[in-house]
Amino acid sequence: MALSKLSGDEQGILFVQLCNVLDPGVAVALSSVNNELRTATRAPLQQLKTGHEAAAALCRKLGHRNCKALREAKVVESVYNSLTADELKLLGTLGSVLPALKELWLEEPAAGPDGVQQLAEGLGAGALPAVTHLWLSRMHVGDAGASALAAALGRGALPRLNQLSLGDTALCDAGLVALAPALRRRPALERLELYSNPFGDEGLAALVAPPPADAPPPQAEVLAQLRWLNLDGSQITDDGCAHLASRLRSGALPALFGLYLHDIPASDAAKAAVYEWRASLKDEVSELEHEESGSEEEESESSEEKVEKHHSQPPDSPSSDESNSDIDAHDL
Repeated sequence: MALSKLSGDEQGILFVQLCNVLDPGVAVALSSVNNELRTATRAPLQQLKTGHEAAAALCRKLGHRNCKALREAKVVESVYNSLTADELKLLGTLGSVLPALKELWLEEPAAGPDGVQQLAEGLGAGALPAVTHLWLSRMHVGDAGASALAAALGRGALPRLNQLSLGDTALCDAGLVALAPALRRRPALERLELYSNPFGDEGLAALVAPPPADAPPPQAEVLAQLRWLNLDGSQITDDGCAHLASRLRSGALPALFGLYLHDIPASDAAKAAVYEWRASLKDEVSELEHEESGSEEEESESSEEKVEKHHSQPPDSPSSDESNSDIDAHDL
């Protein structure tokens, strides 16, 4: 159907749907089709301009020269860039227009106690469609952030997620209890890093609970593809270890290969009992690295390597012709 055959209201709806703060050119062009549309879109065009300027500033703060570079990025890392909660919320809302992004690594403690919550609340249905790795480190997740992340996963964000790290994020029992059901509905999840968090036996029990009795057949074990589970530095006790051992004995986490239980309150005997129920389990990083060196050479760098790389190779300063936003502000 030709654009001219659409009513003014229909043209306005089309304009709003085409508004993309990372790529505003199409909406700008549409607004200039006729005087009626130009008048009708004056207010949303101003909103688009404001949004584009904020997105362009965020792109530069993330080390990308312009919005186009962020749209095409496969990896986004931000380590101690002083991102604010508002900027994380903006990053979340951009999740629907970042189709190429596969890995998101954030270590931004300056975002404060609601930074992760704001990020998660910005993620709409189907946001970050290609992301497989989400690593959040030394950021406050807490109960509210965990609930917000669970809600985002529940409405279809991060549909291809298979590695999640929430290390040192103040994740308590209540937060893990809220997040666990959403994680358990992700059959492709292979790696879960929950180290240095204050959750204990209650949170662990929610994570490894058996399938609900009223679940439709076949009642396959949840987290069936999970290979790595890092619980180092948590508050798991002997009771938690006994429950985990019981679940492993009954067939839970059938693909689990690496289980880390260092620096937890549980006794050595209780931890040893967990490993006895699954002969293939390993708890030493060196063993895992040796096992994977021949078969997974293409796997992404570890978070430690990425942090080191970030500090040793700062982003190049953008040249004068590359640092500009995709659309000049006066064009909007």
